Amino acid sequence: MSDLSNLKLFATQPHPCSYLDDREATTLFIDPDAPVDKGLYSQLTELGFRRSGRHLYRPHCANCQACVSCRIPVHDFKPNRNQRRCWRRNQDLTLTFVDNIRTDEHYTLYADYIATRHQDGDMYPPSRSQYDAFLSSEWGLTRYLEFRQQGRLLGVAVCDQLEDGLSAVYTFFDSREERRSLGVYGILAQVDRAREQGLKYVYLGYWIKQCQKMEYKTQYRPLEMLLNRRWMRLR
Repeated sequence: MSDLSNLKLFATQPHPCSYLDDREATTLFIDPDAPVDKGLYSQLTELGFRRSGRHLYRPHCANCQACVSCRIPVHDFKPNRNQRRCWRRNQDLTLTFVDNIRTDEHYTLYADYIATRHQDGDMYPPSRSQYDAFLSSEWGLTRYLEFRQQGRLLGVAVCDQLEDGLSAVYTFFDSREERRSLGVYGILAQVDRAREQGLKYVYLGYWIKQCQKMEYKTQYRPLEMLLNRRWMRLR
């Protein structure tokens, strides 16, 4: 177990919240020069930290606790009817872990996904430098789970390998394949791979009750949430 007592933490100035229009946010960052290994990263994830690029962070807002870390306990997970249909619908896809996605094929899929699905977000317009920084392979722990149909790339789930699970960093996919529900499939695929590896959890990042974009996370049951520094299970 890593010693967390010597870690330096830095807090941002209050800034407009990306999720709730009427709120200000403050973010706590781990020192970007701190040496990070699987043990430290796993401990920080257990405490509610999240990765974006090479930065490990956690919300630290003075008057708001809307951001709640959540994770799927993979061995107890029971897919609902729509999730079972999604899984069956995509049985023609091949799932493969690869070590990097620094190719034109992967970037083209990402750029199209951002341009068609997230024009209102912070990552629009997409750029190669932003793509490399955001989805970079940090500390030798990042894996890329490809979805392919007869060789054609349809999606990528970016995840980090922790001691007790997989941390779902980001998923991008072919927006034209709407019938496949590839966002749902990406989470189910990571649950499947975590179970194969004997891991306990898939970490989904933060859930915010008042944010409609986050609502999908509560569709995965049972779900565990970090409340008052304790992981509590929702059934």
